[in-house]
Amino acid sequence: MAANPQTALSGLARALVQQGRLKEADAAACSTGHSNPGGFVGEVVLKGFLKASDLALFSAEMFGFPMLDLAAVDEAQIPKDAIDQKLISKHQVIPLSKRNNRVTVALADPTNMRALDEIRFQTGMTVDPVVVEVDKLAPLLGRLTETASTALSNLTDAGDFDMGDLGDGVEFSDESSTTDTAGADVDDAPVVRFIQKMLVDAINEGASDIHFEPYEKFYRIRYRTDGVLREMVQPPLALREKISARIKVISRLDIAEKRIPQDGRMKLVLSKTKAIDFRVSTLPTLHGEKIVMRILDPSSAMLGVDALGYEPEQKQALLDAVSRPYGMVLVTGPTGSGKTVSLYTCLNILNKPGVNISTAEDPAEINLPGINQVSMNDKAGLNFSAALKSFLRQDPDVIMVGEIRDLETAEISIKAAQTGHLVLSTLHTNDAPTTLDRLKNMGIAPFNIASSVIMITAQRLARRLCTCKKPIDIPVEVLMQAGFSEADLDGSWQAFGPNGCDRCKGSGYKGRVGIYQVMPISEEIQHIIMTGGNSMDIAAQAQAEGIKDLRQSGLLKVKQGMTSLVEVLATTNE
Repeated sequence: MAANPQTALSGLARALVQQGRLKEADAAACSTGHSNPGGFVGEVVLKGFLKASDLALFSAEMFGFPMLDLAAVDEAQIPKDAIDQKLISKHQVIPLSKRNNRVTVALADPTNMRALDEIRFQTGMTVDPVVVEVDKLAPLLGRLTETASTALSNLTDAGDFDMGDLGDGVEFSDESSTTDTAGADVDDAPVVRFIQKMLVDAINEGASDIHFEPYEKFYRIRYRTDGVLREMVQPPLALREKISARIKVISRLDIAEKRIPQDGRMKLVLSKTKAIDFRVSTLPTLHGEKIVMRILDPSSAMLGVDALGYEPEQKQALLDAVSRPYGMVLVTGPTGSGKTVSLYTCLNILNKPGVNISTAEDPAEINLPGINQVSMNDKAGLNFSAALKSFLRQDPDVIMVGEIRDLETAEISIKAAQTGHLVLSTLHTNDAPTTLDRLKNMGIAPFNIASSVIMITAQRLARRLCTCKKPIDIPVEVLMQAGFSEADLDGSWQAFGPNGCDRCKGSGYKGRVGIYQVMPISEEIQHIIMTGGNSMDIAAQAQAEGIKDLRQSGLLKVKQGMTSLVEVLATTNE
């Protein structure tokens, strides 16, 4: 006895057959072996068995879902980031709106419960399906997903932004100026456009780094935005060599050398007034070269000291220190804590026609007109100490040293600060008081430290709450344990936490704010240094002088509603 063909059908296909709208054989043919991205619904319309409008109307009436005409939808208002791009492409769905804990999703087949379940699991929200016509859904999906994650061959041409000179004669465009790679660039034009699109997308999202990471069975690209890494796309594994080679060409690196790390840089000219520099680093791994591109936006140095998050008294102390004719100002903190931006902001304040400023950096990150910037080249013998010795013969007023790494560099910097020059530099320590211990451990005499260092600033970057932030209640015990005093818990302020919206892509945070410990070296602290005191003695004296440590400065940002307590505790872990 032959099996009933309806038993092999399910969902919308079975309903169409039961209602006499589609023959069993036709439904079976559309349900299996189709290549249409719209799935069963797209195949039914493509083969002409039903009109898209009739199929959508039947689906809405049969299953009790609302129907919507996509022609009436404003594409600019679609929250396409509400759902992961992979799910959008996989299930052919479009998020139409997102409000509170609900997301409205447009799809052509309302019986696709797998799609609804995966979206519900990925977003953690209630999903409200809306039926739409598949012939209007497909082109809208194509326009919305035309980002870096689109198939490389369908990427838009890069002609909507100007690719300018990358330095050293390299032209960031579809045509390479290097003869032996010109043929490869013509063949790999989709890869060229893909990389250009990735860079522009990263800039638009406010990312600080782009990571190209090869593994054994996949290749992924991640952005670091507001200090958090997020996967953006997984290009085909076969393209890893082409992507790596293209990045190395435009960064003026040796494309044949894959055994050792390389460093380079390039520039992306977005318009006549806007250019972004990229610092490129390659690293050989087990399955290919990992490439990290640091995005260096010169405009970040032009923000001004007010935009960095200093409290009024901290800002005034910093301005007083950098206005001194001589002495040393040190900025300390871990990698990625914003030390470079703080130093460049100070340099921008000092950058006047009557001031001679020289910097030694490894490498020079942000180009500032009017400042003599020198990139280190260890192979050629140009290191920090060599550059500093040369600076002192160049009649400088202000010297900036990218990082004090060794005793020789520290000694020359100290001597420069003692002989009438203002020296700015960075160190990697946990807070301001321990910086002085670090200098002593490097071999600098306490007298030289006390007579040259005029200020130390420690800093961290905490994620800033988005405008969608929500008030939260935190138990008094937790607040006290975090560091709030009883006087702080007077009920005059409200704590906020992350909520999530389209602007912040659901994270609840948008941008970052600085948390600072600004410690001028007072006579009392100088005395502690001279008499052999340690960092704990210096920290106690700083507290007595009213200087907030990093945790106290972070808690003040919580009271001001700029960030959350969880973020401050994670950033200023003590």
